Amino acid sequence: MQRIGILATLIAAGAAVVWWVTRPDVVPVALITVDRGPVAATVANTRAGTVDACRRAGLAPALGGQIAHLHVKDGDAVEANQLLLELWNDDIKAELELAERDSRAARSRARESCVIADVAQREAARIATLRERALASEEAADQAAGRAASTAAACTAAQDATFAIEAKTDVIRAHIQRTQLRAPFAGVVAEINGELGEFVTPSPVGIPTPPTVDLIDASCLYISAPIDEVDAPRIAPGLPARISLDAFPNRVFPGHVRRVAPYVLDQEKQARTVEIEAEIDAAENSGLLPGYSADVEVVLESREGALRVPSAVIDRNGSVLVYDANTQQLQRRSIRTGIANWEFTEVLEGLNEGDRVVSSIDREGVRDGATVQPE
Repeated sequence: MQRIGILATLIAAGAAVVWWVTRPDVVPVALITVDRGPVAATVANTRAGTVDACRRAGLAPALGGQIAHLHVKDGDAVEANQLLLELWNDDIKAELELAERDSRAARSRARESCVIADVAQREAARIATLRERALASEEAADQAAGRAASTAAACTAAQDATFAIEAKTDVIRAHIQRTQLRAPFAGVVAEINGELGEFVTPSPVGIPTPPTVDLIDASCLYISAPIDEVDAPRIAPGLPARISLDAFPNRVFPGHVRRVAPYVLDQEKQARTVEIEAEIDAAENSGLLPGYSADVEVVLESREGALRVPSAVIDRNGSVLVYDANTQQLQRRSIRTGIANWEFTEVLEGLNEGDRVVSSIDREGVRDGATVQPE
């Protein structure tokens, strides 16, 4: 009997050793539960977009010259037509003063000529009346009429000369305006490239140079972003969009597409894109600044309460690994999907709400039939 007990013990120990050697490896896995929630089909920009102002002007004087007066500084808010800077123009202002004095003198001479013409006209009328009564000679009447016509012509000539001098004055004023830089619209001065006493020149044709004043209308902002040409036909103005900015890493701004460019850009080899523009809803509360980098995710279609799984748990064959709590093993299951984005995919067939699927699909040992231990 003792030998039988020892033999049974040895057999049990051997069986335990065999089981230990041949036991399946238990793989730790991360699981997620299939649930319901919103799912949207979206497309996003291929590279970072930029926050732009609806109106932004790089301004420079029409003429080259030395900056004599600088009326604003970086960051100043300005009104439309406000004077920003003025080049040295004392010589032109002196010409203007001379022309204005000439204009005043010409007006005085015109008044003098017209007064003389008025007196001559009355004298001619008086002599004509006397001639009708035979109290003046015909020669005297003719001479009076000639003087009246001559002085009337002199009055007209003096008035025309006044108009010519005033036109010259307007020309000089226009020359002065070409030495002044005014704001074409209300906005904020982003940058000034120039100091008092420095010389500025207009950009040569075909050679861009930094603007003397960079003016931005920050009351209207939009995001410009490139979309792959393959996705562009599905995008139309008015579609909702989700906008994210590096400056606000924990926020997503609701917005909409406002424009889709009617042409394709091929600036990069094998990467043709279409530029779209999106606006943030209630942008006045977002604290945006022109120049921020931004990403635009255009929502093509969305559903609420859809059965969904994270897009990352679906392999390239369109299947997922489902955890069986009874056997503690994984089962590969093909699913039929609906709309999707980078975050969630809608499940039409193959899964039920409450199923648990593997989210750590890239972990070593995670495969169909593997024995696992949920983390």
